[in-house]
Amino acid sequence: MHRFLRSSSTRLVTTRTYLLHSFVVPSYRYFSLFAAAGDVDDGGDAPQPWKSMEGLRRCSANHVPLSPISFLERAAKVYRDRTSLVYGCRNFTWNQTHQRCLKLASALSQIGISRGDVVSTLAPNVPAMYELHFAVPMAGAVLCTLNSRLDSAMVSVLLAHSEAKILFVDHGLLEIARGAFDHLAKTNTKPPILVLISEGDDDPSPTSIVPYEYESFLETGHIEFEIKRPKSEWDPISVNYTSGTTSRPKGVVYSHRGAYLNTIATLFLHGMQSMPVYLWTVPMFHCNGWCLTWGVAAQGGTNICMKNVSPSKIFENIALHNVTHMGGAPTVLNMIVNSSVREQKRISSKVVICTGGSPPPPQILLKMEELGFSVTHLYGLTETYGPGTYCVLKPEWESLPPEEQSKLKARQGTQHLGLQDVDILHPVTMEKVPADGKTMGEVMFRGNTVMSGYFKDSKTTEEAFKGGWFHSGDLAVKHPDGYIEVKDRLKDIIISGGENISTIQVETVLYSHPAVLEAAVVARPDNHWGQTPCAFVKLKEGFDIDAQELILFCRGHLPHYMAPKTVIFEELPRTSTGKIQKYILREKAKALGSLS
Repeated sequence: MHRFLRSSSTRLVTTRTYLLHSFVVPSYRYFSLFAAAGDVDDGGDAPQPWKSMEGLRRCSANHVPLSPISFLERAAKVYRDRTSLVYGCRNFTWNQTHQRCLKLASALSQIGISRGDVVSTLAPNVPAMYELHFAVPMAGAVLCTLNSRLDSAMVSVLLAHSEAKILFVDHGLLEIARGAFDHLAKTNTKPPILVLISEGDDDPSPTSIVPYEYESFLETGHIEFEIKRPKSEWDPISVNYTSGTTSRPKGVVYSHRGAYLNTIATLFLHGMQSMPVYLWTVPMFHCNGWCLTWGVAAQGGTNICMKNVSPSKIFENIALHNVTHMGGAPTVLNMIVNSSVREQKRISSKVVICTGGSPPPPQILLKMEELGFSVTHLYGLTETYGPGTYCVLKPEWESLPPEEQSKLKARQGTQHLGLQDVDILHPVTMEKVPADGKTMGEVMFRGNTVMSGYFKDSKTTEEAFKGGWFHSGDLAVKHPDGYIEVKDRLKDIIISGGENISTIQVETVLYSHPAVLEAAVVARPDNHWGQTPCAFVKLKEGFDIDAQELILFCRGHLPHYMAPKTVIFEELPRTSTGKIQKYILREKAKALGSLS
């Protein structure tokens, strides 16, 4: 749990206890109960004063549960013959995509998938992955997109926890799925039905283990299928397991209403107008592609799918398809700015790229702008449907030096239109911290685009919603202009001799060294100071420096107590969404023992 108190200074003092306010929330309803919801649900037992006004009536003419399904139906009408999706030499129109999703939903229903059942996927950004984002909810089911970089053991855990009835697996990940099924067999857990997403004629034919092939399975359905629309806006549309930056993934449940609203909010903050061309570098399994799986349909855009992400493929697709928008974690931006001249191609018009997942170093943002990208900085969590805030660019910033502009753009900004509020609060008193850019507190969210809860985990859900806010676990400050700036994860803050050290601040300095490609800072235990900063660094190709040189460089740009005392050169472990897995690095630093 979050355990810290503020002192009268700007220092953050940790404690071993955290006094939680009592906050009663409704008990969490499992999917099977969601499926049994009434025909209309506008908030349960909430007061309904509109009923006292004569002449008002709520009916199907003026009240339909919000759902992203409607985005595809509209796209098939408005953008019928426009290209919906491109993948290599394959392409589809919005009319074709709509018909394929209807047939796929029909096929799911024909094999017994019913309202509230969980349908899982294990696949990269291929056309089937996109189609399943519509077909599964159209069948009344709940989509569970699994991280494609998980091993068999973890896949088996998530399949068992989600109680998935069917698993769609890409042919390149079939052995991972088979290994997961072996793990399930050891615990006498019934495995889901397996559908193989194949590519080409060399893929395995259906067998007793793999009874269905995706295209053949889809063709068993009918375009006359009657969509099983949500009975309640609060019906679940998906469950997303947290991405693995911690060792215990949690199932985050999204509702149709939340997905609809966050999709619209993300379109606004992305500046995505009608008929954009979107390059898929964000994994669709991550927060349902930041809700843009549904968003591109809402705007009648074209999805450019890539199975594997590399700088050369990014530049190639931008040039070939006139890409207007894309997204990616800072690691994708880092990959782009450090790509070779041979890989880079001239960008004829600005490409809007949204970045999030971890705070981007200002130096990276500046270099992206120089290459022809317009960068928008987002911030959020799996629990906020992906993007929850964004850094709105101000015209007056344009007169500032480029370095100062980059620092302002690297902040997390303010809430998007789908949220009621985002603020920095004292986690014990729940009071707002002063907007001085110095006092740290915890980032908290509330509004319609916060998760419904953690699947099968009422206790953790209640803890996350204590005090009527969602507790993010991120430490941040609020600036005088109201913009927030994340300083660290609560568990990442380093306390050395009673002083708080922001690992993000130290990492920003490391990234400014010309030899550093990637950097991550964690706490190393110390018998004298308690903790000291330990930096894990990956150097750019062709550079060779030693630890002492980097330590001296940091001391020249930071107070000496903040500079790393230890530097280790190695590859950094990452999730498939680009986040550095600091819990692994913390264990490595812990194993080093005390420096003193």
